[in-house]
Parts: sequence; C-alpha cells; structure tokens
Amino acid sequence: MHVRKNDTVQVIAGDDAGKKGKVLNIMTKNKRVIVEGISYIQKHVKRSEKNPQGGRMQKEAPISLSNVLVICQNKSCEKNGKGVRAKQKFLENGDKVRVCYKCGSEIIAPE
Repeated sequence: MHVRKNDTVQVIAGDDAGKKGKVLNIMTKNKRVIVEGISYIQKHVKRSEKNPQGGRMQKEAPISLSNVLVICQNKSCEKNGKGVRAKQKFLENGDKVRVCYKCGSEIIAPE
C-alpha cells in the first residue's frame, strides 16, 4: 500500500482535488482512506448523553485510495510539497521502504 496512517497526502480527483490533509484511518479491505479536512458529510445524530442537543454533525467520509498521492518532503525533489507516486524498494538488509518515483528518496511517515 502506498499510503500509511499519519502520511500527508494530496487529493487528485473528486470535489476536493488539489487539497492536502493527514491520513486519519485506512480501510484496507475497502481500499479507502479517511483524510483530515477532506470530503465532509452531514451525519444526523439522536440526542444522547454525549450529544444532548442532537442534530446534524459534520464528519469526514472515506475516499478511494486511488484518489490520493503521498507528498514528497525532500527539499531537492522537483515535486517538493506535491503529490508523487511511490514505489517499493528493498534494502540490502531485507527491509522494504517506500521511495519517491521522481527523486528516489525514501518517504518517511511522521510518527
């Protein structure tokens, strides 16, 4: 999978194309992601102890995994701050890492 939790991604298709956000959750079975601040929906909620008023609540909806690209943070990359495709690369010790398709630098997920 080219996206991980806490990655900063850019949306490339849909109503929110061009916007950037942080990945909150990944649904691997459905191949969908929830991105902070992207694709808001209105959810109607009943009154409860948590929400005594009830009414409509705004929350993020999942979008397709194919509609997001990881942002390359390498300063020397021509795509710095923009979405790039990521490829998998095996290191000599056997570890698998994600690599920027343009500059070849390793993409590190912030913790």
